[in-house]
Amino acid sequence: MNVDLHCHSTMSDGVLEPAVVAARAHANGVDLWALTDHDELAGLAEARQTAESLGMRFVTGVEISVTWAGHTVHIVGLNVDEHNKALNEGLAGIRNGRAIRAHEMADKLEALGIPNSYEGALPYAANPDLISRTHFARFLVQEGYCSKLQEAFDKYLKDGGPAYVPMHWSTLDDAVGWITGAGGRAVIAHPGRYDYTPMQFDALYDHFLHVGGVAIEVMTGSHTPDQYAQYATVARQYGFMASSGSDFHSPREGKLDLGEVPPLPADLKPVWHDWI
Repeated sequence: MNVDLHCHSTMSDGVLEPAVVAARAHANGVDLWALTDHDELAGLAEARQTAESLGMRFVTGVEISVTWAGHTVHIVGLNVDEHNKALNEGLAGIRNGRAIRAHEMADKLEALGIPNSYEGALPYAANPDLISRTHFARFLVQEGYCSKLQEAFDKYLKDGGPAYVPMHWSTLDDAVGWITGAGGRAVIAHPGRYDYTPMQFDALYDHFLHVGGVAIEVMTGSHTPDQYAQYATVARQYGFMASSGSDFHSPREGKLDLGEVPPLPADLKPVWHDWI
């Protein structure tokens, strides 16, 4: 079965509307699909309607921004009740800080000789409440300051970069609590992207398990093939279920398109094992 449980639409930092993402997933052979926009549930109704009209199995999802040990970690919530009050209130609190942060990033870019970046990034954000570093990166590429998104992050926007503005997101306890309280399963997204020491990773996994987290992404467009094996080993060691997702944002960005995620190793328990 072709499973893709991590992707984004215009409701956060993707470039395609939820219905178009659903149609693309179906056209690419996906059987079980989730939309997981950053800190936002607004695209789920449209995504569900389109997915079900195409005969594709749909799972509700969200990707929640968390601050842990001084870095941003993303926690995917799958099979959540999108009407849950605590989840919605928690996500609204995260979104409220994004606009202030965006203006501060624009000020830093202007000091670096790049004017009007907020106004330039805003058209890329269909949801202004969720303007993010990715929208600024698209502006920097479009205006010729960088040749590709990764260069924009490496040169300006990465953690600690000259235009980076730190933000305290939710706590790990809160994010996992919102997800489990809404009936969902909490998954550490693309663990290979985080700049932690082995000791910090051990502490993260232990903390995540302690507060009710149950899975990590093993097969993801944000991992290299070597990391597929590495995080399969982590899942076995800690008893995590495993998840798969392309982390699709755009047909022109990222390593994998929707539906191109390799299958999980056969011995790992899929996070979706009892949803089908």
